[in-house]
Amino acid sequence: MTVIKLRRCADGKTISDKEKDSMKALSPVDQLFLWLEKRQQPMHVGGLQLFQFPDDAGPKYVSELAEQMREYSSPVAPFNQKLTRRLGQYYWTEDKQFDIDHHLRHEALPKPGRIRELLSLVSAEHSNLMDRERPLWEAHLIEGIRGRQFALYTKIHHSVVDGISAMRLGMRALSADPEERNLPPVWAYQPKKRGRSLPSNPVDVASSLARLTAGISKQAATVPGLAREIYKVSQKAKKDENYVSIFQAPDTILNKSITGSRRFAAQSYSLSRLKVLAKAFGCTVNTVVLAMCGHALREYLISQHALPDEPLIAMVPMSLRQDDSAEGNQIGMILANLGTHICDPGNRIRVIHNSIEEAKQRFAQMSPEEILNFTALTMAPTGLNLLTGLAPKWRAFNVVISNVPGPKEPLYWNGARLKGMYPVSIALDRIALNITLTSYVDQLEFGLIACRRTLPSMQRLLDYLEQSIRELEIAAGIK
Repeated sequence: MTVIKLRRCADGKTISDKEKDSMKALSPVDQLFLWLEKRQQPMHVGGLQLFQFPDDAGPKYVSELAEQMREYSSPVAPFNQKLTRRLGQYYWTEDKQFDIDHHLRHEALPKPGRIRELLSLVSAEHSNLMDRERPLWEAHLIEGIRGRQFALYTKIHHSVVDGISAMRLGMRALSADPEERNLPPVWAYQPKKRGRSLPSNPVDVASSLARLTAGISKQAATVPGLAREIYKVSQKAKKDENYVSIFQAPDTILNKSITGSRRFAAQSYSLSRLKVLAKAFGCTVNTVVLAMCGHALREYLISQHALPDEPLIAMVPMSLRQDDSAEGNQIGMILANLGTHICDPGNRIRVIHNSIEEAKQRFAQMSPEEILNFTALTMAPTGLNLLTGLAPKWRAFNVVISNVPGPKEPLYWNGARLKGMYPVSIALDRIALNITLTSYVDQLEFGLIACRRTLPSMQRLLDYLEQSIRELEIAAGIK
């Protein structure tokens, strides 16, 4: 006869030794995302995938697809894991009462079924906190979109995956073969040993802040060199108005307290157009993207009568890897001058380019530990405010702008072509706007998430982004 021993926990519940062995403690980083979560600050990431119907799709195609997806009611990890708390520590444990109907939602847009209605639905769903008594993910299959299209919006808590992992998960169930069928949904997909992969790169400020606490013993030895570098930065900032140092970011409406309501905006832009601009200005596509964002933010703040005299500063996660190795994180958080105080688009992109190149040159002279420490100092004010709210005027940057490389080939889901994939990230208190983009084939897919009340009519940024491309083309003599 098997004897099951029970242990009583601080909350009065009992667990068996067998259950205790199956529990997996969350790392301090993952627990941080649970501690940071408040009603006005949901801590989940998401993605919106837009698909074109297969040619042979019937009138009930999406309904039938929903029924097929619902049959996969036994998810694999991490989709079958729910939170439990013992003695102040969070653990993952398997949900023995998993209910697929709670996690999979089949919805239809109201008429006329434009992209506007789709983005409104995503905005509303991304505003909602998830039930911590269940696995922390949802999938929304959405029909009723004009032009024989349907969408899949998924969200998953940041304690389960980071942004780049979420993108990998979203791509698991896709195929490069338009003829392949019977592909399971992402929560039932058994990962293969080798598959489609993306480069390691943080895509949001929350992940970056949490990871900065690692490797403290190695970092201690960098303090003398770091002190010299900080002094050099502060001195140079006094002489060059376009040089970015710590605490230079101005006070803007982007950096006010936020509510729990979100607005999501998304748009695709031609990657080939941006490559032509990058060549014309002698810079990278990333620099062109920052110039687009600088123009868009300048125009938006002017429309709100809120443009500061000083330039906005963007925090830009940037890979510093100079080899083909895959080990370790070689990431720097660059503070980029967005040139929002400059009217001329040609001058603005040159200021942005110089700002980025100076940051790269600075990091090129540092060891990985020094880069991590320098980045930690840069992010410290934001981390302090997120955790305590004690120093709202200590500000290193105004906005987060992340660019994550994506798939270079067209992808399909059971014959439906993926037309676009848009990141849905996290808005944080006093960082009310997050701009995340990813590449897909010959497109750059922008996903903007913001506090609806703090930044009214934020969707106008999409028009200003397109406007910025035209103005850069004129400045470069292309048009």
